[in-house]
Amino acid sequence: MEGAEAASLLGERGLGRLAQFKTYRRRWILLAAVCLLNCSNAMLWLTFAPVADKTAAYFHISLEMVNWLSIVYLLISIPFGLVSTWVLDSVGLRCAVILSAWLNMMGSIIRMFGILKFLSLGSQSYWYLFIGQCLCALAQPLIIFSPTKLAALWFPDHQRAKANMIASMSNPLGVLIANVLSPALVPEGKHIPLMLGVYAVPAVTACALATVGIHEKVPPTPPSASATTSTSQPFLMSLKMLLRNKPYIILAVCFGGGIGTFTCFSALLEQILCEKGYSNEFAGLNGALFTVCGLLGAFLLSLYVDRTRKFIESTKICFCLSALASIVFAVSSRFRHQAITLAITSSLFGFFGFAIYPIAMELAVECSYPVGEGTSTGLIFVASSGTGAGWPLQCYGLFLCHLLPH
Repeated sequence: MEGAEAASLLGERGLGRLAQFKTYRRRWILLAAVCLLNCSNAMLWLTFAPVADKTAAYFHISLEMVNWLSIVYLLISIPFGLVSTWVLDSVGLRCAVILSAWLNMMGSIIRMFGILKFLSLGSQSYWYLFIGQCLCALAQPLIIFSPTKLAALWFPDHQRAKANMIASMSNPLGVLIANVLSPALVPEGKHIPLMLGVYAVPAVTACALATVGIHEKVPPTPPSASATTSTSQPFLMSLKMLLRNKPYIILAVCFGGGIGTFTCFSALLEQILCEKGYSNEFAGLNGALFTVCGLLGAFLLSLYVDRTRKFIESTKICFCLSALASIVFAVSSRFRHQAITLAITSSLFGFFGFAIYPIAMELAVECSYPVGEGTSTGLIFVASSGTGAGWPLQCYGLFLCHLLPH
């Protein structure tokens, strides 16, 4: 009798544990808001890079000034990246997403002031673009740091990797759209106002969706056991723990350097290729191949890792192959009439490079536990702006700009 009562009691406790986990349909609204916001922010970041020469001619500015519209994202992400990690882990996901949505929307609207005749300042209209880009740059860390937090808090364990991949890969999707859409919208400089208006639409839509659709920073009932332990250490203590974590430091340096490489590759691709006689359309095609193959690589590797759990092995192999592809591209881009080689290496660089992204994000969270997801991923993106390949590649790109005719 006692055994039966004990078994019954254990059964009730087991059902109680199962009952305390629950998923909510509104998690998909939150995921959609983060995806659209991430995509929009990437589009705003690289709006001018594929049409840098036409932008410079339209606003009567130099190519260096056009480059700063993209590079300002890196400069701002260093100090504000640390603030963003604190906001995400201390204030909450809801506040971070809504704040980033409003910054992103206001930046996209202020950029349009430079094309309004009654507000036009002549050659000084550039500063409307720059201020708008700065606001969008403030939004970027909050947006990019959100996917891991979103997946951990709102999705069950069997959906976390997929949710993280979908939310994270919406950023390179925005890069792809910018590389294809900007040259298509701006065959001539006079079409730049149309481009700015088109790019403001997703930003306004994402802001409305985030403001109206997100009401809670955490679900009333956690979706999994891991979500119940998704609590953050105090911010300064978290930083100390990360700086003493050797595996995390290695991952941050390698992955951060890779993100810096991707950033500069995307922002300066048009100028690197056009200096050797390749067209804007071909540069846009390379950017599109880079991103499309990258999205495919990330999807396939996520499926493979979900089945095999070989996070570390997959990351190491992809790092090596993406480094090899980037070296081949760097050499090929210094010669003319290498279109096929450049297209193939861009595709391979994207396929293996992007595949690392969602996997490394999960590794960062796993190897830094119990540090909050926002802090562990945020510090990697701060490292990507100040260390690794970011600054050398920027200097290289700016050097190439001096070789171009103004």
